[in-house]
Amino acid sequence: MVQKDHFFGPKRPYESSFVDGLIIRMNTAHILLIDDHAMFRTGLSLILGSGLPDARIMEAGSLDAAIHNTLDNVDVVLLDINLPGLNGMDGIALLKRKWPPAPILILSSQDDAATVSMALMRGAAGFISKAATAEKIIESTRLALQGGFPVPSAASSRSSQRSLTPRQCEVLDLLNQGLSNKLIARQLSLSDNTVRRHVQDILEFFSVQSRAEAVFEARRRGLVGRSER
Repeated sequence: MVQKDHFFGPKRPYESSFVDGLIIRMNTAHILLIDDHAMFRTGLSLILGSGLPDARIMEAGSLDAAIHNTLDNVDVVLLDINLPGLNGMDGIALLKRKWPPAPILILSSQDDAATVSMALMRGAAGFISKAATAEKIIESTRLALQGGFPVPSAASSRSSQRSLTPRQCEVLDLLNQGLSNKLIARQLSLSDNTVRRHVQDILEFFSVQSRAEAVFEARRRGLVGRSER
């Protein structure tokens, strides 16, 4: 069942309505905010409404609530990672299929380099840290509406911090699915030696000794979801 989330709009004359459980303030730019913390959504909606007065802001507490609706026009999605049910990382592909033109911005307190790399590899257009100022969040959202690609200043300032490459993120995703090195090599058209090197780099990145520990740590950080295999 689609959850109906309560929204308290800013003290200005906005028209509001419900569409399949999403609370909507009617204006022009179409912004979909997906986060399971109602108070955070309310606060961020007020911030976005103040900084982007021509915004139509829609809220959902889960990916299920966001995806199972009849809305056709979404210009940008602000997506949390840790959500009930399907997490934000795994939901990027679903959102891109439902609203292909809409850039997806991950909005998360997990702004380490591995999380940012995984989000961008999965198809996110940008990343905003929840620790960012209101002005930064507004500007990043405006940039995405204009076709830009915001990246967290926290991550970009960590020039000395290692991060997973897009290929290593692909290998990590297949490790999470339980594939052996040989099957990963076949899936990605790589040599066995190349896959072994990527796996070793992943183990070193997470400071663990085994593939299982790497997958556990990646799941704990929300970088991959639980495999159904």
